Amino acid sequence: MPLQSTTSQQPITIGNRELTSRFFLAPLAGYTHHAFRVMLRRLGGLGLATTDLVQAQMLVSQTRKSMELVETSPEDRPLSVQIFSGVTEQLVQAAKWLEDHGYEGIDINMGCPMAKVNGSGGGARLMCDTTGATEMVGRVIDAVDLPVTVKMRLGWDNENLTAPELAAAFEQIGVAAVTVHGRTRQQGFQGTVNREGIRETVQAVKSMPIIANGDVRNSDEAFSMLDETGCAAVAIGRGAMLDPWIFRKLRDIEQGITPHKPTADEQVAFLSDHFHLMREQHGDYSCFLFRKFAAWYGGRLGIPEDLEDRLRRFESAAEFDSLLKEIRARHGERESEIATALIKVPNGPVEHW
Repeated sequence: MPLQSTTSQQPITIGNRELTSRFFLAPLAGYTHHAFRVMLRRLGGLGLATTDLVQAQMLVSQTRKSMELVETSPEDRPLSVQIFSGVTEQLVQAAKWLEDHGYEGIDINMGCPMAKVNGSGGGARLMCDTTGATEMVGRVIDAVDLPVTVKMRLGWDNENLTAPELAAAFEQIGVAAVTVHGRTRQQGFQGTVNREGIRETVQAVKSMPIIANGDVRNSDEAFSMLDETGCAAVAIGRGAMLDPWIFRKLRDIEQGITPHKPTADEQVAFLSDHFHLMREQHGDYSCFLFRKFAAWYGGRLGIPEDLEDRLRRFESAAEFDSLLKEIRARHGERESEIATALIKVPNGPVEHW
C-alpha cells in the first residue's frame, strides 16, 4: 500500500468553501480546460480545480479565447478562475466580472515564468515588488466578496526567494490561500522542486492554507509533499496528465482501498470521452487542441508509439475515431511506459519560451 498521510483526510476550508479533498488540480496553460477538468471529476477524488490562466483585460472584453478558458458547468465544481495582469485596475475589473457572472473563486497568477506574461508586468514578475504585489492583491480583495487566492513561485531566482514574505503579507490582507510552486522563475520547469522552500513559506503564516505544487506524479509523492512541507493541500498539474486516475487513487488510499487500476476498456473510453467532450465546446478545432494530450497520455493509456505519433497529427473527428479503433485493437503493445511529453518539457533559458 502506498504512503499515506493522516493530514490528507481532514477537510480544508478556503474562503467560504469547504473542500472534501486536499488534492487539487493545478492550472496548466493550454491543458486545464473544461473538458479535462470534467473528465477528472468523473473519475473521482478531485478537490478544487483552477482554470488555465486568463488575461484580465481580455476577460473583461469577453474575447472568444477568454470565454473558452472560463467555460464551465454545474459538474465542474468547485472551481476557481485564474487571472493575470500587471495592471491593478485590470485585475479588479476582471474580479468584478467573475463575481457578476456567478463564479465562486478568483486566483491571481504570480507564478507564470513565460516571457510574454512577465514582460507585461504579470506572472512571476509581480514577486519582485512585495509591497506593490500586496497592494495589488488587496485592491482585488476589497472589490469582491469572493475568496481570492494567489499562485506563485518561490521567487524570481535563488537570490530573491520572496514567497515566505509575500505569503505572510497576503495573510494579513485576507488572501484565502496561497499556492506555491517549489521552483523559481529562473528555473522554469527544470531542476528539482525545493520542498524546504515550500515549508519555509508554510512556517511564515499563522493559519492561511498553503498549497504545495510541483513534481507530484504519484500517490507517494503527494502524501510525502503533505508531510515534508506541512502544507494544507497539494495541487497536481503534470501528474494529472501523466495519470488522470491519480486523484481517484489518492482517494482510494485514504479510504483504505486498493488503488484503482484502470482496465484497458476504461483507458480507451477515457481517451474517447475526453476528445468528444472537448468537441462539444470547440467543434473541429478540438482536433488541434487535443493533439498535445497524446504525448502525455500515451504511456499511461497504453497507446503504441506509432499510433501516438499519428494521434499528435490527426485532423478530423473521423480520423480520431478510426485511430481509436486501432488503439483499442492494439492496446498494450506500447514498448515504453514513459510519457513522450517528459522528453518535451521546455528547456533552455525561459526568456526564449
